[in-house]
Amino acid sequence: MSLRDPGSPTALRIAPSILAADFASLGAALHQLDAVTDWVHLDVMDGHFVPNLTLGPALVASLRPHSDHLFDCHLMVTDPRRHLEAFAHAGADSCTVHVEAHEAAAALADARALGLRVGLALNPDTPAAAVLDHLGDVDVILVMSVFPGFAGQAFIPEVLTKVRDLREEIDAHAPRVDLEIDGGIDQDTAGGAVAAGARVLVAGSAIFRAADPLDAARELRHRARSA
Repeated sequence: MSLRDPGSPTALRIAPSILAADFASLGAALHQLDAVTDWVHLDVMDGHFVPNLTLGPALVASLRPHSDHLFDCHLMVTDPRRHLEAFAHAGADSCTVHVEAHEAAAALADARALGLRVGLALNPDTPAAAVLDHLGDVDVILVMSVFPGFAGQAFIPEVLTKVRDLREEIDAHAPRVDLEIDGGIDQDTAGGAVAAGARVLVAGSAIFRAADPLDAARELRHRARSA
């Protein structure tokens, strides 16, 4: 499997979350944003780990021809090991599992064996210490700045302390690891997230629910770079 270039861990990258897009025209939505974004973020929810039920491998496969960007699949599922192979075959480049999920460490190893980039996410109330032992095993640490389950939630500013702590640990011990943030990221919160140390910004509503998603993505990058 040939993975797409994620970019440098020190570079700012914008990852639009298609959960907030119009599902009747997802391919066009991704194509429109290709020139001003870097990754595509795909939120996978099983209705158990979180209360919502969202997309699966079939949708990932159908979207794959519409974008050359890295597909960043965020598995908000209770048992990620059951699903990794299907997402790898569907065209995912990276799969992120939750440290709070069942057999998370084993899931990381499974994802690596499938040739995927490997990520570990933590909820807003989970301390940074929960992921530190896994820094050598992952490519991405994803900090949730809302409680996962639904798009459009308000940013939780208290998580920025955790982002700063993780930035220090990553810089000291695992500089190749991407530090990603997801939840309530918009033109007002992006700068603070980058200043705290995040380098991959997941944004859904701020882009796809704007009057002009292309301009919204450009403005988000501008605000983030101005941090």
